[in-house]
Amino acid sequence: MAKKSKKQQQPGGTPATVALTAAGVPFTVHSYEHDPAHPSYGEEAAEAMGVSPDRVFKTLVADVDGTLTVAVVPVAGQLDLKALASAVGGKRATMADPVLAERTTGYVRGGISPLGQRKRLPTVLDESATRHETICVSAGRRGLEVELTPTDLTTLTSASLAPISRA
Repeated sequence: MAKKSKKQQQPGGTPATVALTAAGVPFTVHSYEHDPAHPSYGEEAAEAMGVSPDRVFKTLVADVDGTLTVAVVPVAGQLDLKALASAVGGKRATMADPVLAERTTGYVRGGISPLGQRKRLPTVLDESATRHETICVSAGRRGLEVELTPTDLTTLTSASLAPISRA
């Protein structure tokens, strides 16, 4: 597991790490060799980093009443679409078309970060994140995660907190 110290920017940084650096937020980058055969990007990240799946959060893009919305939930759980819709005052949520999600965020599936997206989308962070001192989210590439506080993630993405995951 290669670790880079907080705020250290390597050549080829992602929009997520650039945004974190620009904001002056402390973070740690974790990189690992991505295995395309692994069935779950998030579980692979947790295993590779030796971090509990409750502390590793996946970034999902949903369509809530015609508005693309980002949901950040622990890899140990699943997104509750009904709860997400309710959290943003919507009626119905479905998973967004992957091609549209990639085009809108500027990231590839399995590497979508809630940070540094091409177009800023409404974001909801599962409230379970607040139980941890730090959490890990995608840094914008498969095999690359950033670790930061839930408060910093919430602030930088203007996220709301809500119970949007289920076991």
